[in-house]
Amino acid sequence: MITVHGLTREFTVTEREPGLRAALKSVARREQRVVTAIDDLTFSIASGGVTGFLGPNGSGKTTTLKCLAGLLTPTRGSVEVLGYTPSERHPEFLRQLGFVMGQRWQLNVDIPVLESFELHRVVYDLDTTEFRQTRDELIELLDLGDVARQVARKLSLGQRMRCEFAASLLHRPSVVLLDEPTLGLDFDAQQQIRSFVGAYVELTGAAVLLTSHYLADIEALCHDVMTISRGRITYTGTLHELQQMAGDQKLITVRLSAPVPRASVAQLGEIREHTDTTLVLEVRRGAAGEAVGVLEHLEAVADVSLADPPLEDTLRALYDIPVPP
Repeated sequence: MITVHGLTREFTVTEREPGLRAALKSVARREQRVVTAIDDLTFSIASGGVTGFLGPNGSGKTTTLKCLAGLLTPTRGSVEVLGYTPSERHPEFLRQLGFVMGQRWQLNVDIPVLESFELHRVVYDLDTTEFRQTRDELIELLDLGDVARQVARKLSLGQRMRCEFAASLLHRPSVVLLDEPTLGLDFDAQQQIRSFVGAYVELTGAAVLLTSHYLADIEALCHDVMTISRGRITYTGTLHELQQMAGDQKLITVRLSAPVPRASVAQLGEIREHTDTTLVLEVRRGAAGEAVGVLEHLEAVADVSLADPPLEDTLRALYDIPVPP
């Protein structure tokens, strides 16, 4: 459904030193350089699931999504979405694409949300009966009820984001690009968005590409993930395989009923956290069983749990991987 090969996008930027003299000098002679935002990306995404796209700020995630949406033309390489070249902006391609960017609004803020939905119907030339059926389904799935009758400007951030989702999906797109859709939302609003995305994929079989700094979004929705660092792909595979890349380490979390001297547990592994009530140790996977056995025999230990290191640790290591030459 989405096939990308050798995708590269470069930008030309103008540079000058600060100060009035440099500003005047730049009028006559501008110094420019080429910046490579994304470099030689190759990947494919199938229908019927959510793929997570992870990377630090400035790594190239949004640039990639804009190339997939046809908002940017690749400098080199090829992009094919639903059999179309996105940069050609074919009307039938646009009818099958949905693009949601966190806190970037497409609703008209001065009219009721339902009227914005009606404008969407006209723009996409949707069949009235099918439009109303889809609109009502989205209103129910996103719990918009009375919200959709209000002027968009008066809605809370969470309410507006849910309405943006509905507006972007009224034409039932087969490919949905989500760029930080839960950015700035509270816990309840984030959960509503996650539940909706999962329900939409199950209902329509769409292909969804999701960028998010909230790993809870990724863990709740994604089977497959990609990571990008400095414009280059550093990992493609399943979320489970990514979690297994924690390597030879395990985390032991201990709930304490009384303080435990640091010296009494230091030999078991690296102490990540040590308070009067909690102890967290990082140990080698092969030594985890022995360490748990020792801890369980300590009088002050109330409970012991074993887990892989947080996904954040694995991602941080991936982001720091030098990209291939």
